[in-house]
Amino acid sequence: MSKKIVPLLEFKNINVAGDGKKVLDSVSIRIFAGEHIAILGPNGAGKSSFIKTITREYYPISGRDSVFKVWGQDTWNIFDLRTTFGIVSNDLQYSFARDMSGMEMILSGFFSSIGLYRQFVTPKMKRKAKEIMAFLDISGLKDRVLTQMSSGEARRFLIGRALVHDPKALILDEPSNSLDLHALHKFRIILGKIARSGIGIILVTHNLSDIIPEISRIILMKDGGFYKDGSKNELITAKNMSALFNTPVRVKKVRGYYYAFTS
Repeated sequence: MSKKIVPLLEFKNINVAGDGKKVLDSVSIRIFAGEHIAILGPNGAGKSSFIKTITREYYPISGRDSVFKVWGQDTWNIFDLRTTFGIVSNDLQYSFARDMSGMEMILSGFFSSIGLYRQFVTPKMKRKAKEIMAFLDISGLKDRVLTQMSSGEARRFLIGRALVHDPKALILDEPSNSLDLHALHKFRIILGKIARSGIGIILVTHNLSDIIPEISRIILMKDGGFYKDGSKNELITAKNMSALFNTPVRVKKVRGYYYAFTS
């Protein structure tokens, strides 16, 4: 008898309300360890609400037929979740807009803090931080303060912070916002390297060009719900993108990347 594979993340009929309205509407999804997936939708689709539900910043409305499991478990300690999922978001990056070094930013990931205060940093933590910086090609910036870094440089250190616990999946919320073309190019290279290392990628975006070639599964999201789930080649079409963004769209594929143009 084959062993049943337990999903890393399982939602079934999840509803979430915020600010007096429903922000997630009967969302169901199963994501497995090592899977690379993009959730694509316009601004206001509920993508950030989906991430905040994973991290328990938002709590689902109770329902008899609803399921929210991580590794098959219904109940999780919030700190255990932080070691399962590494989070990279613009809101989190803005929180680090202060005079701390890149090294301090990565080390703060061990304590889920914004910077270091009186935490005891062990030699093992420092070794891990150095390994991550070498992996992300940012060792030469470790002593530079974040306020003196470009957005792309700071983004790579934020990714490093998310990797300190060797998460099963890296969750990225609109990762290319504020990045110029050079920073976007570097970001794509790093993200591909992470995907090939075995860490799952859960990319949440409104931008087709964020979707790296290693991502094979796409979910289309609109009005708080998921309405299409399938392969990248199947779903990224002019017809689907036009319907998703409510505007005529042309789609072009170049060297494994997709780009959208308004008609």
